[in-house]
Amino acid sequence: MSATSTSMGSVMRKVPVFLEAIKIEHAAFTLPFAYLAMLLAAEGLPTWWQFIWVTVAMTAGRTAAMSLNRIIDRHLDSRNPRTAIRALPRGILTPQFMWGASIFNLALMVFAAAMLNWLCVLLSPIAIFWLVFYSYTKRFTWLSHFALGVSGSMAPMGGWIAVTGEFAWSTVLLGAAVVTWMAGFDMIYACQDYEIDLKEGLFSIPARFGIPRALIFSALSHAATALCLAAVGALLDLGLFYWLGIAAVAGLLIWEHLLVNPRDLSRINTAFFHVNSSLSAVFFVFVALETFLGIS
Repeated sequence: MSATSTSMGSVMRKVPVFLEAIKIEHAAFTLPFAYLAMLLAAEGLPTWWQFIWVTVAMTAGRTAAMSLNRIIDRHLDSRNPRTAIRALPRGILTPQFMWGASIFNLALMVFAAAMLNWLCVLLSPIAIFWLVFYSYTKRFTWLSHFALGVSGSMAPMGGWIAVTGEFAWSTVLLGAAVVTWMAGFDMIYACQDYEIDLKEGLFSIPARFGIPRALIFSALSHAATALCLAAVGALLDLGLFYWLGIAAVAGLLIWEHLLVNPRDLSRINTAFFHVNSSLSAVFFVFVALETFLGIS
């Protein structure tokens, strides 16, 4: 067997570990927002070309961001009992492998942007900067949750710009909805690292204000999500299905907050993973119904 074949075999064996390390299934959080933004921007179906390259760009961007996050946080992760089992702290994957994955996916994201329009390409350096920068924010500001949200807001904003080639107030509001949504659920998720964040001197809303107040701030952030989505509906003069979608989103967010309280954080994983992945998918379905049935 040649050295090249052996090397390729080694890389292929690492792929499932890598996909687990970057939590590829969590792409379901934001990708539906890219698709629903495309539906709203196109006032119907986007082209297959746009759909394919938006999917490539968003998947590559998220993969690069998570790979970089794992590299940047690997020493912190090794000292946190919750994250010490990750692939990098355990030595199952190497920083060199993750760097290679990051660079490849960033290049793929820029290539996909070039397949869409000039504005996507022009904005890609800003996207790359933020995908690197947000992982550092918990080292100096408790607003780090919102920095994560900004990275997620690239999904609806990128989807809209991919179709129209321009900004619009509606896509800014969709982006703001994702910022506050992701920031809110990240505040909940950060509650389980309250003690380690204090020990390591990391910045988070739970570490700065305590868990009870963090859950209140999370609820307020999610209320802002519903308001931003409502503003989009009013601005675009959307109809019944869209507003039913907002009601469904509000119901899921209320359920998320009922699952956790300062005295019982045992259901954080349910609140974080299941509710939020369902939320984006459910909202996409209602936007699709509004787009194609158009009841006003």
